[in-house]
Amino acid sequence: MTKAYPYNQTYIWLISLTAALGGFLFGYDWVVIGGAKSFYEPFFNITSPADQGWGTSSALVGCMVGATLCIFLSDRLGRKRLLIFSGFLFSLSAIGTALADTFWWFNFYRIVGGIAMGIALNLSPLYISEMSPAERRGRMVTINQLLIMIGVLLAQVVNWQISLLDTQLTDEATFDQIAQSWNGQVGWRWMFGAEVIPAALFFILLFFVPESTRWLIKNGQVKEARKILIKMGGEEYAHDCIQETKAILSKGDESQVDLKALFHPKILRLLALGIFLAFLQQWSGINVVIYYAADIFQAAGFTLKQMMLNIVVIGGVMVASVFVTLATVDKYGRKSIMLWCLGAMALLYGGIGYSFYADLGGATVVVLVLANVMFYSISLAPLLWVLLSEIFPTRVRGAAISIGALAHWVGNFTLTYFFPAIKENLGWANNFWLYGAICAFGFLVLWKVLPETKGKSLEELDQELS
Repeated sequence: MTKAYPYNQTYIWLISLTAALGGFLFGYDWVVIGGAKSFYEPFFNITSPADQGWGTSSALVGCMVGATLCIFLSDRLGRKRLLIFSGFLFSLSAIGTALADTFWWFNFYRIVGGIAMGIALNLSPLYISEMSPAERRGRMVTINQLLIMIGVLLAQVVNWQISLLDTQLTDEATFDQIAQSWNGQVGWRWMFGAEVIPAALFFILLFFVPESTRWLIKNGQVKEARKILIKMGGEEYAHDCIQETKAILSKGDESQVDLKALFHPKILRLLALGIFLAFLQQWSGINVVIYYAADIFQAAGFTLKQMMLNIVVIGGVMVASVFVTLATVDKYGRKSIMLWCLGAMALLYGGIGYSFYADLGGATVVVLVLANVMFYSISLAPLLWVLLSEIFPTRVRGAAISIGALAHWVGNFTLTYFFPAIKENLGWANNFWLYGAICAFGFLVLWKVLPETKGKSLEELDQELS
């Protein structure tokens, strides 16, 4: 659709921002572990690489469960109900993790939070995509990524500020001294517990947003969808949206989740592309920078307090970078942004690896890491979810995106859990050179196979791609 409709901008923004709070909570839960690990590991006496990897990655098991649930339930129950459920789980996880007195319960509640993360990261961008006008969809879905990055930044600021409350803890504190300190006993609990405030807000606000109009039409609730679409863009907009969606759905069963359709050759090719994008986003190595920033900066020679501040700076760069995506994604398109940034990341990883190899010092590592985070935050971080929300046909979109999200979490878990062992065997330099090679490979594959999707309605993309 290319007509100029009288959009109710306020309404569209309010429902999109509410859904994007799921992204905010994901961002907070995603990185709060990075700043807290310096304190909860001494508390639980975690010293082995296996336990370190499990503490950092246990939430990702829950993420895989959440993504799997969405495969079977997002098209059956709708987007709204599952997002409400994720809001409840975020709240439960924040309280449970903060009160955990054993490593087992700590990981149990991290897994509960991971289920919420898996649902929210899957359905928040999907919901926004299905509720956004075609010419603004890239920007609106990227709002979800902006809130993810704001959640990342807030978690890092909260971690940093809480760590500063312990004025008795010195930079030279030993593992045992940290365990007995206020940060080691109490501080890290507040880092996790603070999430309950936005989680409860997300849970409550979701009761006031409508269900996805495309899901309603798909499930025969056309009258309800029409009311929402009229409120969004007027009578003509509602009529055109309903007719376009019905035309696509008339090719298959409108009410049932046709998982067999996922095995159609054209859809399988799109699934393969989605899975590749998901693994590329993870294996590009940025999550190592996020989860293990403390270890990276300590290895580069920074003290504990300097390390916590550097982590906050990373969050600030991630937030600022998303504004670049918001300004360019619907102007220059998804593919060109991905290719330029992947090329830059490959080169920067080469520089980071050389910095460790030649022992160039902490300042060089920080500058290169921040530049790498910037290019990642402009491209792979937001555009994976923009593309996953666009390339799949309406009749299987919920299930297909969930499979892409599941691949995302499998990639995240494998990278995060095995990183301590890989780092021990490869060393810092070879580890970063490996990520550079992965980015270079991703550049070549996407240059060959990634379609451009900007400015087209989901129904137009349905016709073209599948």
